[in-house]
Amino acid sequence: MVPAANLVGFAGQEFSRKLPAAIGVIVETTFGSVVEIILFMVLLKTGDGNVQVIRAAILGSILANMLLCMGACFLVGGLKRDEQEFHPAISEVGSGLMLVAGMGLILPAVYFAALDKRTDLELGPGEIGSETLKISRAVAIILLVGYLIYLWFQTKSHDSLFTEIYEHDDHRDADRHKDLAKDKLTLTESILAIAIGLACVSMIAVFLVLQIPYMVEERHISDAFVGLILVPLVEKIAEHLTSVDEAWDNQMNFAIAHVLGASIQTALLNTPLVVIVGWGIGVGMDLKFEIFDAVALILAILVMGSFLRDGKSNYLEGVLCIMVYIIIAICAFFYPDPPHHGGGHGGGNGGGHGEGH
Repeated sequence: MVPAANLVGFAGQEFSRKLPAAIGVIVETTFGSVVEIILFMVLLKTGDGNVQVIRAAILGSILANMLLCMGACFLVGGLKRDEQEFHPAISEVGSGLMLVAGMGLILPAVYFAALDKRTDLELGPGEIGSETLKISRAVAIILLVGYLIYLWFQTKSHDSLFTEIYEHDDHRDADRHKDLAKDKLTLTESILAIAIGLACVSMIAVFLVLQIPYMVEERHISDAFVGLILVPLVEKIAEHLTSVDEAWDNQMNFAIAHVLGASIQTALLNTPLVVIVGWGIGVGMDLKFEIFDAVALILAILVMGSFLRDGKSNYLEGVLCIMVYIIIAICAFFYPDPPHHGGGHGGGNGGGHGEGH
């Protein structure tokens, strides 16, 4: 998966070079997200049993971007310089969108948790779950509209601002002369490489999904750890390496744009798509996240926002972001499986989450 995803990322980067800077960043990030969309769709197609893994993978992907990848960018860039600066237009738009997206993702879960334990209601658990599903589908449509508005903002109404920021960043690259001297893929070669990469990713995604029951039931690795940590790391590693390389070259606006762009696409595009496709094929894909996941996401967004607020970064902030991610990973590793779920027999580290089936 890692080299196949890297091929998609590299070909997407070469393809985006042929486009205006602001549009190119969006296109490049989208090609990275295609890997995630394929993985989610394969998980969804295999039935309701993987819904809790998809939920965990959605939040895990966002957490990996906002904490691990951003932390690595701050750390690596801070090793060469005392401080790195980035434009507030990049950080403020991204962190604001993520805060709204986080609220949209979490509120259906809060609704379910708030009503599920109440005894004064005539609604049964099944009815509350059904209403949560309806709320999730409505939220998915709203988030998708939000993504379209974000695209218009960055590529049409404010494209000159973002293009100027990215062009300034491009000239700050210490290795720019080497990059310009390298041979580039043609448009046809880029499209062919993208097609080959996506075909490989699709096949590998199927093989990966088929191994999840074995990891959970035989190896007693928790659903929480598989979804929140393992799956996002595997499918996001190529994007992360690109962002870290940009931070190393002092292109922090590009690095932040890729990190936040990937998180925004997961929250506002990939998640609504998987909910709507599940709706279409009769799979009850909702946003009924575990409270553990919900709290981790909101706290991660607040941590990220506090570090982006001043428009500067250093290696200390990078280390702190990575520490938060490691804490979440440790908690996910020990999170128990639901009853009657494969390996969830109450073992020490066998865990997962979602509802029992």
